[in-house]
Amino acid sequence: MQTEIRPMQYLVMSGSGRAESFNRRLTDVAARAVHDHGGDFDTALITDFPVPVYDGDLEADGGVPDGAASFKERLDVADGLVLVSPEYNASVPGSVKNLVDWVSRIRPQPFHEKHVLLMSASPSMAGGNRGLWALRVPLEHLGARVYPDMFSLAQAHAAFTPDGALADVPLARRLADNVAGFMDLVEAAVHYPCAKHAWVEFLGERPDPAIDRVETA
Repeated sequence: MQTEIRPMQYLVMSGSGRAESFNRRLTDVAARAVHDHGGDFDTALITDFPVPVYDGDLEADGGVPDGAASFKERLDVADGLVLVSPEYNASVPGSVKNLVDWVSRIRPQPFHEKHVLLMSASPSMAGGNRGLWALRVPLEHLGARVYPDMFSLAQAHAAFTPDGALADVPLARRLADNVAGFMDLVEAAVHYPCAKHAWVEFLGERPDPAIDRVETA
């Protein structure tokens, strides 16, 4: 009897909560691409998860704030995370990094082995790409499987049609292909353990309790 393969679940999140943010608009495009490729998705804004600036004394006194706990819950039910983050001063926004820092304190640590696709949008010619490279570092340190092909939308102020799609047809196709490739990898990792082992070997990792990124309570 053939086992039915369920649709994969994705959290598609904007690292900007600003109403007119280009990254919010790109988040909508990414969510439509997930839907078009057969996935189920949940959308979110970083402002859905308010947290104070990380401080060890705050954590010791009150534990992890509700915003971080809520994000962890949304992340736990997702097979993959599509994170669309702006670039601030050629790096990752402090608000995005701060949320990652808080959530990393939860056990079990939810970024471990979570598949992540990074995107950005910016009016600049670089499209926010430098911020994505900075964002890869903490996520990969925490054990996230960050998809090699990131998507950066340059000159975002002129990139969208009135109905919110990408105006450049080849660029829209590239985004759709990036999302489809990411989703295929997520499905393979969930349903086919051999693919997960291949991914670990690609990263050059070997199981070792001494360097395991997941800490137990």
